[in-house]
Amino acid sequence: MNFIKHTYLIFLLLASSIVAAQVKFESKVSKKQLGVNERLRIDFEMNQDGDNFNPPSFNGFNVVGGPSQSVKNSWINGVRTYSKTYTYFLAPKTRGNFTISQASITIDGEVYKTTPVKIVVTAPVDKPKDPNDPNYIASENIHLVAEVSNRSPYLNEAITVVYKLYVSPNTGVDNWREIDTPRYNDFWSQNIDMKGQKVQNGTYKGEDYRYLILRKTVLYPQKTGKLNIEPLTLDISVQVPTNRRDIFGSRLMSRVHKTVSAGNVSINVKALPEAGKPVDFNGAVGDFKFKVSTSKTELDATESLQAKVEVRGKGNLKLFKLPKLSLPSSLEVYEPEHNESVRTNLDGMQGSISDAYTVVPQYKGKYPIPSISFSYFDLKTESYKRLSSDEIVIDVLDGPLNSSDSNNALSSNTKQRVVLNNDQFAFIKTKTSFTAIKSSNFFKTNVFWTLLLSPFLAIPLAIFIRRKKADRDADVYGNRIRKADRLARKYLKSAKKALGKKEAFYIALEKALHNYLKAKLHIETSDLSKDKIQSLLGEKGVQADVIESFNGILESCELARYTPIDIVTMQDDYDKAAKTISLIDKQAR
Repeated sequence: MNFIKHTYLIFLLLASSIVAAQVKFESKVSKKQLGVNERLRIDFEMNQDGDNFNPPSFNGFNVVGGPSQSVKNSWINGVRTYSKTYTYFLAPKTRGNFTISQASITIDGEVYKTTPVKIVVTAPVDKPKDPNDPNYIASENIHLVAEVSNRSPYLNEAITVVYKLYVSPNTGVDNWREIDTPRYNDFWSQNIDMKGQKVQNGTYKGEDYRYLILRKTVLYPQKTGKLNIEPLTLDISVQVPTNRRDIFGSRLMSRVHKTVSAGNVSINVKALPEAGKPVDFNGAVGDFKFKVSTSKTELDATESLQAKVEVRGKGNLKLFKLPKLSLPSSLEVYEPEHNESVRTNLDGMQGSISDAYTVVPQYKGKYPIPSISFSYFDLKTESYKRLSSDEIVIDVLDGPLNSSDSNNALSSNTKQRVVLNNDQFAFIKTKTSFTAIKSSNFFKTNVFWTLLLSPFLAIPLAIFIRRKKADRDADVYGNRIRKADRLARKYLKSAKKALGKKEAFYIALEKALHNYLKAKLHIETSDLSKDKIQSLLGEKGVQADVIESFNGILESCELARYTPIDIVTMQDDYDKAAKTISLIDKQAR
């Protein structure tokens, strides 16, 4: 009887451990029926960490908040409980029956999906307006607004988004934190420094309010059509008055947490007109001046001068390429040095960009630098304009004459008579002399003995290699590290193939860096924080500048997805990543 009892207990323990080890990935909603004027919260929760989370499309809803991510770790009686959640806040677009489709995630190489959720959206419902409810008071007295300067700009025309937090006079704000920061997809973006901002007085919907400017951002749209500016979402600690009073008659305040969102903003980006577009137009939009200049126009051969191509003015200065100089072949020209002196404020980019060429003439003569042109779209007149430089002649006063290059040197146009020499074919030999080639036997040569003894020498080498392979196969821990290293190299290879495709390149590069760290430091994806990386690499003896370089590459991967990047910058980031991984391998103990 005791045997049966013990067997039953063991069976229960095994069954409970198997259930506990199962992966759970499910979706939870705050309600399955709501009014069209209400908000829906949906959580995607898992009990193990995963990668490549893909949310559903949320057809029939607008995403007004999220995704926000939270992780919970707890230890109870030596048992670890883990939970990771992605949270979204949705607003219905219209009434009807909707289905929130499956979300997916990869956990330990397996793909898991949630169960679809059916939602019923009804007519607007009357929300309780209890004047004694602090949450209702907070919702009526605090507002977050996104003010857009222009909702119908041209492609590459600057617009500004100013986020203002309006608070009624009888309401207080202790602090706030950003739950969801806007990601300006399809825009080049630049945040304006907001230090020293003060609370100002203003009006909101005709009523007196105080407001604070939280964020100013300059955007340059990179695509035409309808583009979406994601909302800024804040969690605010609010103090609101109640109907209760203290013993002195003063109104008591109640503290609540309120989530506010600026809401999605749509803009319609107009394409630049095709009529009158110059052939050499490369995307410059704004108001510019164009100049080509040289540091000197007279010099001796082998001396150097600087030829400078400069665009100055207001517009998308960092988002187009300067025209190239066309110089005579008799002038030695080095790769230009690119310089930018650009500042960004609420009016957009202003300043200048330039390419400085170092030119070294080799021969005496006069060499023209032909006129080149620069085209841009003028926003004031809504038309294309072309600016052309003047022709510049470089006079090389002293140096050897270039008799073979009469096209470039204006002064070398004199022809010389060719004089024939009777001995001009004297270098050709008309007699031959043969010498005998000594023959040697292959037998007993070095090559013969090498081929003869090689099989016998290969036997101990094969035994040694086989033993090493057996030791390597038995090293489970080392094999796991090598496998992860191969995975990192695989992603680096994918990143190299994706050069020129910004999003695919930086996604592959970021995955390579993450998998390399997981192999090197033995940590999970959820532990990949900047401080954790710095601490663990420091413990392994990696130098501080190498750690900083690694974190810098990770930050570049995140930022580069939302800013214009050319292939040269991508190649630099790839080389920097490969070099940094190599340095960590050499330094880590």
